Amino acid sequence: MTYVVTDNCIACKYTDCVEVCPVDCFYEGENTLVIHPDECIDCGVCEPECPADAIRPDTEPGMDKWVDFNRKYSELWPVIVTKKEPMPGHEERDGEEGKMEKYFSEAPGEGG
Repeated sequence: MTYVVTDNCIACKYTDCVEVCPVDCFYEGENTLVIHPDECIDCGVCEPECPADAIRPDTEPGMDKWVDFNRKYSELWPVIVTKKEPMPGHEERDGEEGKMEKYFSEAPGEGG
């Protein structure tokens, strides 16, 4: 099992999760985070820390596409280990439908 970041992180990018990760397996894109599935140790401490409920175990139905998504971008983006401010407008975007199509950027974040 592994944990993955889903589309509710997009355009919110809370980073509470990265502070508690014992293996630093979060990677930062311009407007979302991902977890490297091969680095995640399945401890689950990140899941309750996410205010947007965007972190899910890969054992839930429909998570295969998110495992692939997280793997792809974790190999392209820089690691992030420190908490940062969420994105401007995160309150309005939390829970919004269609965030992947509306907002997702393949650009890397700054990491850190």
